[in-house]
Amino acid sequence: MGGTYDPKTGLAYFGTGNPAPWNSHLRKGDNLFSCSTVAIDVKTGKIKWSYQNTPNDAWDFDGANEFVTFDMNGKRMGAKADRNGFFYVNDATTGKLEGAYPFVKKITWASSIDLKTGRPNFIADNRPGDPTLGDGKKGKTVVSAPAFLGAKNQMPMSYSPQTGLFYVPANEWSMDIWNEPISYKKGAAYLGAGFTIKPVNDDYIGALRAIDPKTGKIAWEIKNTAPLWGGVLSTAGDLVFWGTPEGFLKAADAKTGKELWKFQTGSGVVAPPITWDDKGEQYVAVVSGWGGAVPLWGGEVAKKVNRLEQGGSVWVFKLNK
Repeated sequence: MGGTYDPKTGLAYFGTGNPAPWNSHLRKGDNLFSCSTVAIDVKTGKIKWSYQNTPNDAWDFDGANEFVTFDMNGKRMGAKADRNGFFYVNDATTGKLEGAYPFVKKITWASSIDLKTGRPNFIADNRPGDPTLGDGKKGKTVVSAPAFLGAKNQMPMSYSPQTGLFYVPANEWSMDIWNEPISYKKGAAYLGAGFTIKPVNDDYIGALRAIDPKTGKIAWEIKNTAPLWGGVLSTAGDLVFWGTPEGFLKAADAKTGKELWKFQTGSGVVAPPITWDDKGEQYVAVVSGWGGAVPLWGGEVAKKVNRLEQGGSVWVFKLNK
């Protein structure tokens, strides 16, 4: 994942991955700087601040996705919709946590985030069990939400200075997860866990959600049957563009969430739309081609999307004035 540079703070922000193995009982403590946002002074290369979203991660909630800086209440802030299901707002200069809000409806690993300490209030019974306390072969299975593919994964969210809202491609799913004994072997997956992903709801998995970073409230949402696995683009013309696994590139009103337009690309969209100006004309483009993590590791969710067409094409559109 790429980082974010903000010339107003002089800092570069990088998300970090999860610790290994997944079996957290084999690595006590917070496992700093895993599952974190790390702010680096670009002139010195030194870490200015860091914030850990998921200490002692047991669910593959790596924090490698984007940290988006913006202005709020006269201060330079940054936001991150984490895989763990919480939408974090930090002071972009100091890292101080200003807000942490659920942006999916089911979170089982923690009840909330303590704004004074910045630490999650863990739900101990919902951490996968230690295999050494039982038969030594398999720890207690727990139902965890979000699933390890995340309430939001690598697909970037978007921020609109016009509306003051973030547009987040969220997913509602859970997993059965258990820990197993594991030893390190070079070149092999180092998990120490097994899992099966399941939908939370019958009617949808994905939901494009407009989130107010001041309150954490969802201003509007558009649900989607399959997971949302592509990024989001918002424009100064108050439009929001995003793609779906069903093959649609869509546009909605950034203020109200009213769907304004859609186009069938012929394959699932796993990429973020982009926009540019050429000789006074505005264009929007997106790459279409279904694949990635969901069909590989989606469990019961993968069965819901195995009918989707594979492909590989670039679609370009010109916006009418």
